[in-house]
Amino acid sequence: MEPLSIEGTPKTPTVILDAEKGKIEIKGRSIPENSIEFYKPVVDWLEKYSSEGPKKTTEVIIQLEYFNTSSSKCILDVFKKLEGVHKNDNEVVINWYYEEDDEDMLEAGEDYQSILKIPFKMIEIED
Repeated sequence: MEPLSIEGTPKTPTVILDAEKGKIEIKGRSIPENSIEFYKPVVDWLEKYSSEGPKKTTEVIIQLEYFNTSSSKCILDVFKKLEGVHKNDNEVVINWYYEEDDEDMLEAGEDYQSILKIPFKMIEIED
């Protein structure tokens, strides 16, 4: 399965999806003009990853400095696809990074964690 790589911009995060390594990374700012359009290839890729036999362990790295409301819905869609991978006896670990003084980002991670049935690791980044 081909990896998917999206170069980050000031408004969109860097996205790296690598089936070979079982690694998913989303880093940066997520305030695209059209969140649904931006995240569609990511959700489609995860759909394919889920159906074509994912790695036994999938590591997810989410390191966002900021995301808007429309992105939060799309990020939830990404997590829902990963929940599908997790339900099929595969391990999925979401590493949610937040800066030590960023309560909002920590709370956002905790909110996702409360909705989903996937293990989250909250990882504080020191300034």
